[in-house]
Amino acid sequence: MIIYGNELAASFKEKMKAEIETLKKENKRLPLLTVILVGNNPASQSYVRSKEKACLSIGMENKTIVLPEDISQQELENVVQQQNEDDTVDGILVQLPLPKHLNEQAVIDKISPLKDVDGLHPVNAGALLTNRSGFIPCTPKGVMAMLESIGLDDLSGMNAVVLGRSNLVGKPLALLLQNKNATVTIVHSKTKDIKTITSKADILVAAIGQPKMVKSDWVKDGAVVIDVGINRMENGKLCGDVDFDDVCDKVKAISPVPKGVGPMTVCMLLENTLESYHNKERKNG
Repeated sequence: MIIYGNELAASFKEKMKAEIETLKKENKRLPLLTVILVGNNPASQSYVRSKEKACLSIGMENKTIVLPEDISQQELENVVQQQNEDDTVDGILVQLPLPKHLNEQAVIDKISPLKDVDGLHPVNAGALLTNRSGFIPCTPKGVMAMLESIGLDDLSGMNAVVLGRSNLVGKPLALLLQNKNATVTIVHSKTKDIKTITSKADILVAAIGQPKMVKSDWVKDGAVVIDVGINRMENGKLCGDVDFDDVCDKVKAISPVPKGVGPMTVCMLLENTLESYHNKERKNG
């Protein structure tokens, strides 16, 4: 079974589009996502365009604030604060990575936790750690939706292995899997004999940024494999952290790259923004 994230994302977006159509008919304020882009990194520009396109596809309002590469820390934080104070803004996303002279964590900390639709603010990270409500980082949230789409809602008794320990994917995903009752192991570059650990996983999620690192002998027969990696090869094509052709015949289900986790990440960003909108509307009565 191939888990196509683009198809799953399309079904999520249809529901959100219908919801926003209803808001339009009722002449209500529409949800608004602000994306802040610093500098002219081509990959970042491409990601921002894909987010703008996704917002348009469901009728969500969006604005992109493009700032110069040499902006100061204080100036950038001032822009974030302006968006915090703007009542029409529901979600704020600062496109990472930032230029090297800027302190990324300080900028993330400046975003209001109520508008932190990327789920990276320490308040939202703490909410996830203690299994309370808050914004969940988009990629891990998308991975969980993909698992649920093939009937893996309760993971009791299952061994899950997460390859990678980043704040963006590995750590929050391990917590989400644990909250669904899986027994979770995180492996990383300092782990000894990684292959022995991954080959016992019922669910294996690869998020380490190494092209085609996971081969068939890393994977248990009948496992579910989710490939978070996006790597560009010399021929210009994209590939994941999993050697898809080597692994696919051995597993129960696998996500491809492209058309896998990537579309779900953007989709969950929209879902978090819509959730923020509803939180605010309920609060305002």
